[in-house]
Amino acid sequence: MRARISAKRGTSVPMDLKRKDTLAKLAISAVAMIGIFILVFTLIFLIKESLPVLKSATLRELLFGLYWYPTYSPPEFGMLPLITGSLAVTMLSSLIALPLSIMVSIFLSEVCPRSMRNFMKPMLEILGFLPSVVLGFIGMVALAPWFQNAFDLVTGLNLFNASVLLGLLIIPITASLADDAISSVPSDIRDAANALGATRQETITRVVLPAALPGILQACLLGMMRGIGETMVVLMAAGGAAIIPKSLFDPVRPLTSTIAAEMGETPVGSPHYHALFFAGLLLLLMTLILNFATIWIERRWRWQLR
Repeated sequence: MRARISAKRGTSVPMDLKRKDTLAKLAISAVAMIGIFILVFTLIFLIKESLPVLKSATLRELLFGLYWYPTYSPPEFGMLPLITGSLAVTMLSSLIALPLSIMVSIFLSEVCPRSMRNFMKPMLEILGFLPSVVLGFIGMVALAPWFQNAFDLVTGLNLFNASVLLGLLIIPITASLADDAISSVPSDIRDAANALGATRQETITRVVLPAALPGILQACLLGMMRGIGETMVVLMAAGGAAIIPKSLFDPVRPLTSTIAAEMGETPVGSPHYHALFFAGLLLLLMTLILNFATIWIERRWRWQLR
């Protein structure tokens, strides 16, 4: 009798596990499908609301026009200065933040003592949730006057000011993700390098970093995505001039700050209204390109491992 009960119990446990696995797969699939549906719906909505602007301006005028005067008569919807401003702020902030992020991640995972790491890692992740409006306020009140006096500028609200502040937002996210990528490298690889007589520096530069390179690149791309989609910092510290910057200290007006500053005062259904949705569509396409680049890096690395 006991043998029958134990046999029944032994067969029921795998069935329960299968049911739990099935429910978990269904729940994850449902959440993933909801996310995909929201993304597709957002893309369709942006396309629907942005296409009417082509009645007032051609696609070439939108992408390569040099003047953004949407309230003039006739209006001009040249978005090249806005696109250039977004790319310039993102690239400059990435040049400032990404090397520092990689060095911080290397220090945390390979050099830092465990007790210090247990303190610094949570602090780094907390800094990733720092409100961007606080940094924008610091840029307006503290950094802008200092830049203006130190470099004898017309205004301290410029490309460099916004890039420095944006870099401070990128560093915690990129450093935390890169640290996870470096920490995931098996310790056997480090032990093998040490057994062959490699120093700590040689182990880090020639063994650990090449093994963690795909994860580090993905962290850098995600940091750039954080930068290109930021609104408050560039709205408050970039200067708001729709011009193509010729120096680091020229004011700029990225796409995000343009949408945030003008959407609330734009008549619904006007060409200006649809032009702002077209700017949002451009931003979404930029982030999708970075997403596809991240996926491509991951798939190519998996293919090389096979």
